[in-house]
Amino acid sequence: MSNLVAIVGRPNVGKSTLFNRLTQSRRAIVSDTAGTTRDRQYGKCTWNDREFSVVDTGGWVVNSDDIFEDAIRNQVKVATEEADLVLFVVDNETGVTDWDGDVAQILRRSNLPVILVANKVDNSGTAYTAADFYRLGLGDPVCISAATGGGTGDLLDLVVEKLPKDDGEMMDDDIPRFAVVGRPNVGKSSIINAFIGEDRNIVTEIAGTTRDSIYTRYTKFGFDFYLVDTAGIRRKNKVTEDLEFYSVMRSIRAIENSDVCILMIDATRGIESQDMNIFQLIQKNNKSLVVVVNKWDLVEDKSQKAIDTFKNAILNRMAPFNDFPIIFASAVTKQRIFKVLETAKQVYLNRKTHVGTSKLNEVMLPIIEATPPQSIKGKYIKIKYCTQLPNTQIPSFVFYANLPQYVKENYRRFLENKIRENWPMHGCPINVFIRQK
Repeated sequence: MSNLVAIVGRPNVGKSTLFNRLTQSRRAIVSDTAGTTRDRQYGKCTWNDREFSVVDTGGWVVNSDDIFEDAIRNQVKVATEEADLVLFVVDNETGVTDWDGDVAQILRRSNLPVILVANKVDNSGTAYTAADFYRLGLGDPVCISAATGGGTGDLLDLVVEKLPKDDGEMMDDDIPRFAVVGRPNVGKSSIINAFIGEDRNIVTEIAGTTRDSIYTRYTKFGFDFYLVDTAGIRRKNKVTEDLEFYSVMRSIRAIENSDVCILMIDATRGIESQDMNIFQLIQKNNKSLVVVVNKWDLVEDKSQKAIDTFKNAILNRMAPFNDFPIIFASAVTKQRIFKVLETAKQVYLNRKTHVGTSKLNEVMLPIIEATPPQSIKGKYIKIKYCTQLPNTQIPSFVFYANLPQYVKENYRRFLENKIRENWPMHGCPINVFIRQK
């Protein structure tokens, strides 16, 4: 399980630039305009053999300057409740502002480790001005330039040093972990109660595994799995922050700690942008997926045409990955609840599917010969051999070609679809690699 690091600070101090630097990506949009970051960004960072998750909490900014202060205070509160470490980014060119002081006051009251990051220190001549940030009472400022990368190595050394050590989870690794995730008020608590609320003496709770995830051993009706429960832990009267950001922060932990994700969608509202955010988290972490359309009892039109329309809408939004089960259920009436568990178990078993090399070549090579990759610049691409890699997190297949650099992404998806047609990979992500023969 990786730790969670939140980047906080007032607008336009370089949070998104630092996020891109740490995750070695360009997903976060960078601009001189304050409030550019509105969507929450999530990525992975690896340093000195330690992997941790990074969340860019930028955003919560609208056109009116009057709500900046409340927006920043809200994002810091959420970060301090959900993260393991906070990077408080300040602008060395601007100096200490009243907003910085308000954020620092919240962070000082929390029990989380905080690293004060003085950004935009582009040369040693401007580093001396960072001493002004000692007024915030958060210790020594770490001088960096997120734009050029200066000082980020020292920052990462300090991050790894301050992150809590992983003591290991006292659980059987052979038992699958199912996480119920989704946006707020979609019915996560209800479906969890439907799973475990009938006879509590058959479950064993493992307390203290993580700060915000509770593992429940479920052994009813021949099932044996851990249920990663992240719903309903926090009292509703404390949820005063941005609900979308809160649900994503909580979903990160649940998804990372699971094998199969049960993504809940509200049948009365359809698939929304927040559902897509959580779906993208599942994809980034290479987790198996079961989609449950909850509150189906509240839908008036339950015809097959309505079901097909709903399914097509989900598959179109989540394309190109659309090989996953969709179940229409009701946590309140317990309609198809047992099918949800059966499907999640089967999806977990699909993840462990291994295809023998001889059988894989026997099936795939004739398909490739009948539908070869498109020739590039008069050069023909030939694939003569394929195999499945052993001991991988998800099923991974390698196809050896004479010109792998010319194989396009659409042909990779073609190979993936043919593998799914011939072997049980439903609901499970797979990798297809093209390598030099």
